[in-house]
Amino acid sequence: MTQSSDLPYGTPQNPRVAVRGEAHLEVDPEIARIGITVAARGTDRRAALDDLTRRNTTVLDLIRSYGDAVENLRTGAFSISPELGRHGRAERVRAYHGSVHITAELTDFTALGELTTRLADLELTRVDGPWWALRPDSPAHGEARRLAVQEAVQRAREYAQALGTRLAALVELADLGAENATPHLSPAVGGARMAFAAAEPAESAAPPLDLEPQRQTVTAQVNARFTMHPPQL
Repeated sequence: MTQSSDLPYGTPQNPRVAVRGEAHLEVDPEIARIGITVAARGTDRRAALDDLTRRNTTVLDLIRSYGDAVENLRTGAFSISPELGRHGRAERVRAYHGSVHITAELTDFTALGELTTRLADLELTRVDGPWWALRPDSPAHGEARRLAVQEAVQRAREYAQALGTRLAALVELADLGAENATPHLSPAVGGARMAFAAAEPAESAAPPLDLEPQRQTVTAQVNARFTMHPPQL
């Protein structure tokens, strides 16, 4: 025989209350990601490849010079491809196009503005970003979950008090997994995108960009079920 405590609903002796708790926090970002695309073009394959290698090394050395401000640096897609002539049936190559994509994650946002400007000043270098985010293990996620549980308990307690009774026990707590923090590096709204062709020689370095970090929204939701002492209706 099935016990009343095993039923998915309450009984007059063990009434249940089901509630949802939610929490929304706005916190400062912890990391910023930028994407760098280095390009080269030439009529000779080897010359184009040499230019691409040299520019890629310049970009990597510049990023590494910022030391601990750069938390993660990795190289993504690499390509070099021929461009065929528009006319004629012969496979005549007009030029070779090469590119390398690099991703950098920074924790020092002051250094970010300076680095972004210096990268944008390099030859055939494109900079995209920044995308702001929290780390997957950021304490903000745990804080949001804690507040969501607190709200669920408070709401259930208020329902019980409205009936002139009190909560007896927690039956179920279900995490909906509703965190929203990019991260996992989600694309940030308002992220800047900058594309630069071959840079003209400059007499002095360009002033650093003033990049204002975008606050991140962290959301948590839980479903909770409680039993109550029988109210005197």
